[in-house]
Amino acid sequence: MKWRKSEKRPKWFKIVRKLDEAENEKASKISRTRNLKVRGRPYPYRYRSSKTLKKAVWKEPEPLVDIFQEKDSVVVVAELKGFKRENIKTHAEKQRLVLSAKAQGRKYYKSLNLPKGVIPETMRITYKNGVLEIRLKKALEEKAVNKLAG
Repeated sequence: MKWRKSEKRPKWFKIVRKLDEAENEKASKISRTRNLKVRGRPYPYRYRSSKTLKKAVWKEPEPLVDIFQEKDSVVVVAELKGFKRENIKTHAEKQRLVLSAKAQGRKYYKSLNLPKGVIPETMRITYKNGVLEIRLKKALEEKAVNKLAG
């Protein structure tokens, strides 16, 4: 003989079940309206819109900077379009070169580590067609100075 599930349940069980279903339905309606208010949408969307539809903010590319070593000097070439020569400031110390420039609504600041120590007083600057060229003489190394003196 197989055991079967009995459909005979007490009346109170059916009543409690219907009350639970009513509460769950009421709670789900409340949570839906709460979610709508929080999201601020009239209808809850399942998928979000892609970010590609938003307008992209144009960001100006950083100026290009190159550093070259020659036999007795270091050459730094920087592309600074749109800046006037009066608004470009340079500062050199030992093995560091600092470039800064200002124009209307634009600022540029770059600190560069140079490959060799340089003499800041020998700085030669040329600026033409948006290209800044800085020439610095290399400082004599201590070993070379000791050999010459000794």
